[in-house]
Amino acid sequence: MDTIVKIATIYKAFSDPTRLMILKLLMNNKCLCVNAITKKLNVTQSAVSQHLRILRQTDLVISERMSNHIHYSLNHEKLNEFYNLVTKEMGNKFP
Repeated sequence: MDTIVKIATIYKAFSDPTRLMILKLLMNNKCLCVNAITKKLNVTQSAVSQHLRILRQTDLVISERMSNHIHYSLNHEKLNEFYNLVTKEMGNKFP
């Protein structure tokens, strides 16, 4: 996939405030289930699930089944890859 397309796909995932809030929550916690995210953000479970689906499709979050729940965590490797792509493509002027 073209580098610009990869960057644009991830920026699209970042473009929603709820998804950014989910990513911020996951930065501050090792992993969370949908119910915990729902309670912390005061957003419906359905909405959280849809946002997590988009974040999973872009590999920004990782899901892992723990007993009856699926827990989500950040994919640090993908975030680092994204940062490296952007800085390489845009130069060192990227904040």
